[in-house]
Amino acid sequence: MMRHVVVVGSSLAGLRACETLRQEGFDGEITLVGAETEIPYDRPPLSKKVLAGEWDSDRIRLRKADDFAGLALNMRLGSPAVALRPDSRIVSLADGSELPFDGLVIATGAAPRRLPNQPDLDGVVELRTLANSIDLRDRIADGTARVTVIGAGFIGLEVAATARQRGCAVTVLEGAPAPLIRGLGAEMGTAVAAVHTRHDVDLRCGVGVAGVEGDGTRVTDVRLADGSLIASDVVVVGVGVAPATQWLVDSGLQLGDGIICDATLHTSAPGIYAAGDCARWPNAVFAGFDDEEMRIEHWTNAAEQGAAAARNLLAVARGEAATPYESVPFFWSDQFDSRIQFVGRARGGDEVHVFAGDTSGSFAALYGFAGRLRGVLGVNMPRLVMPFRALLASKATWPEALEKARTLAP
Repeated sequence: MMRHVVVVGSSLAGLRACETLRQEGFDGEITLVGAETEIPYDRPPLSKKVLAGEWDSDRIRLRKADDFAGLALNMRLGSPAVALRPDSRIVSLADGSELPFDGLVIATGAAPRRLPNQPDLDGVVELRTLANSIDLRDRIADGTARVTVIGAGFIGLEVAATARQRGCAVTVLEGAPAPLIRGLGAEMGTAVAAVHTRHDVDLRCGVGVAGVEGDGTRVTDVRLADGSLIASDVVVVGVGVAPATQWLVDSGLQLGDGIICDATLHTSAPGIYAAGDCARWPNAVFAGFDDEEMRIEHWTNAAEQGAAAARNLLAVARGEAATPYESVPFFWSDQFDSRIQFVGRARGGDEVHVFAGDTSGSFAALYGFAGRLRGVLGVNMPRLVMPFRALLASKATWPEALEKARTLAP
């Protein structure tokens, strides 16, 4: 019998796993392990409302105190997991304690990547946690800081937009020839990021960063590969994240840009599942594509996977069949006055068809690959994006997608 489930990771995926265990009738002990001392909170506002000073930390708590009490969790916050011994069914924590388990859900998320030889200077910051957001908020609050953002991904551009709206002079540096290539492809990435140039953000693509310099204590400049300097009071390093799996290197679990899972989110060890940013699994919705095996760093996926992993853990413990997890990824990003939404996936060689609006402002576009619909992008056009999520789930052909777009377009 399974009497003790440990959930490692106290963000959205981990919390949803705990809630689902209770909803599915599990009345044993649940221990929730978290690296931060904070009770679970929502991360998307960290680069927007919290950073802008419009929301306080209480507003982003994922659940109220009474809700946590109702879950009857053993909360082990502020002491991250440091080792896993699957054969012994034990998770070791940084404080030296050990947690035996019957079932385990790993939802440790991802951690920011660092620059090569990144210096430890005051003013060189990253944005992943609530503490990071509050620190950066204080640095840009009076609108006088010269802010340099290294990396033009979604988080970097959201930070840039918020800092610019606070009145700061903002420069964004991107090594790729266009922003948002990984998420949207070069053409659409350039179109989406144009909102920044319209708001006087100095966006530079195709530039290399040679290093970050300071006076021994504080950051002063970012040096580019051509030797030029960008005077900076704050440098935000936003060069992506890596799955937080370092603590599992000696565990025997199969790893590879995440925790390798089967279609049901089961890892290579019995009774251990993974969910959220750290999980890599074959998504049958995209079977036949060149990215069928995927790891997704989106809010919606974390919530859905946390619940799915918990349900499958319980199902197998009862002797029932686990259910493959299939999903159409969905994410959104708010930058200045633009709401950017995307469903599905995108790759650099996809066919792109703008079916509504114009890329100089609000628009919607389809992404196609190998005769099928792969993704849909919308800028300030929510009505034209979400209907395609069901179409993607049905593995719609490119002609079917074009016909759907024709019926929806104004």
